[in-house]
This record gives sequence, C-alpha cells and structure tokens, in this order.
Amino acid sequence: MKSTKSLYSYGFLLPAGIIFFIFFLLPTMVSFFFSMTRWTLTDWEFIGLDNFIMFFKESSLNIGFRNTFIYAVMTSGTKVVLGLLLAVLLTSSIRSKDFLRSVVFFPTLISTIAVGITFSYLMHPSRGLINTALAALGIQGPNWLGDPALAIYSVGLVDIWKGVGFATVIYIAGMMSIPADYYEAVDIDGGNAFRKFWHITLPLIRPAMNSVIILSFIGGLRTFDLVWTMTKGGPGFSSDLIASIIYKQYQGGFYGLSTAGNVILFVIVAVLAFPLYRFLTKREVDL
Repeated sequence: MKSTKSLYSYGFLLPAGIIFFIFFLLPTMVSFFFSMTRWTLTDWEFIGLDNFIMFFKESSLNIGFRNTFIYAVMTSGTKVVLGLLLAVLLTSSIRSKDFLRSVVFFPTLISTIAVGITFSYLMHPSRGLINTALAALGIQGPNWLGDPALAIYSVGLVDIWKGVGFATVIYIAGMMSIPADYYEAVDIDGGNAFRKFWHITLPLIRPAMNSVIILSFIGGLRTFDLVWTMTKGGPGFSSDLIASIIYKQYQGGFYGLSTAGNVILFVIVAVLAFPLYRFLTKREVDL
C-alpha cells in the first residue's frame, strides 16, 4: 500500500522530470560529448581531450581568467553593498519611495544590448555626454573604453548601474518580511536606528543577501553580452572574458574547441558557486 502511494506521488513529478531531462540534462550531456570531438554541422570526429588541452594554450586565456574574476568580484560586491544601502533608503519613511523604487528598478528592464550601445556613445572620449559634462566642470575625462587599463572597469560600472535595481528589490522583499514586533522590542529597550539595522535587519535579511551574492557572482562569471557590445574584448585583448574568448572561437568555426571552453566555464562556475552557497547558507538565521 505504501509503495503504491509512493508511485502515485512520483507520477506528479514525471512531467517536470521529462522537461528537465529534455531541456537541461540532455543538452548538457551532448555538450560534454561534443567537447571531445572536432565537429561541424554535418560531421564529427572523436579526439579525446585535445580540445581542452588546446583551450588552455589559448594566448589570451590568462587575461580572460583575470578579467572574469575581477569583473565578477567587482560587480557582485558593489551590487551587494549598494543594493543594501538603496533598500534601506527605500524602505524608510521618505516621500515618493514607490516612485524611487521604480526608478532604481527601471534599468533592469532595459535590453542589455541597448544599454551597451547607449553607454558606448555616452562614454565616447570626445563626443560622449559623460566627458562633455566633466569638461564643463573643468575635469578632463578619461578614454573610458579605449584605455586598456580602464575598459573592463568601465563596462563593470555599466553592469552595476543596470543590475543594482534587481539586488535592491530582493533586499526590499527580505526587509518587508521581518515582523514589526522585533523593531518594537528594540524601541522598548531604547535602541536607535543603527541598533535596529545591526541587530535585527542585517541578520534577518541574510537569506536575501545570500541570494544577491550568489546570483550576481554567477552572473559576473558568465557575463558576455554587455562586454561584447561595448568593447568586443578590446582594446586588443584587454577586456576579454572567458565567455568572449569562447565566442571568438565559435566565430572562427572551432566548434569543438569552443564547446570545450563552455564545459570548462561550467566547471569553474560550479566549483566556485557551490562551496560559496554552502558557506553562506550555514550562517542564515530563521525568522
């Protein structure tokens, strides 16, 4: 009887399991297989681990690894801190906070490609609006996207502007779920706003903060579209990321090599994100 009930329960999971297998597990397994082949759209040849060996010999890979980690840490860290500060402001008793929430979240709704093209013009060294505004203040603006030492950080700033609204919304949802009784208890004890934030808000929004950290860090490691739209990995290879190197290999027709690169990127993300997730969730506090 118990076995019949278990089979009945698993029957409800079967449709979701089939969809997950077809759209997630099967493509992943196929990618692992084709990463060990030299393939075209009509033919393939098994070559073992040659693609992986060749990928690690890529001349610009060191730059790609370095830029990917810098980009992920910079954008994720800034979104975590800035999103928290904005959420504190937008859950306070300031006027027009609903309108301000919409303003903060609005960049998230815009296409990444559109944002990249727009900021490419805004950051133009001579005709861009940003340097024109700086010149009006007597400041000579830098070559935001043309300076090899600055390009990846310029793109990162745009990424932060676009993504901080999403982090803020997650924080606001976490703060709104905290019972008001906790804050009233601090009021009775004579606590001030800082004590409320430090002893109530900060520990109890840890699940929201962990979500922001994990999502923004993984997004930073996998990012491609904004960097490609604004710099195409340049000047030279100075703003190349792992994902942009993989895309260049696809463009060159090295499909097996680029598939191996995708597998390596998948492993890097999993190796970094899973221990980070385990570490963060151990420190969560129940409401």
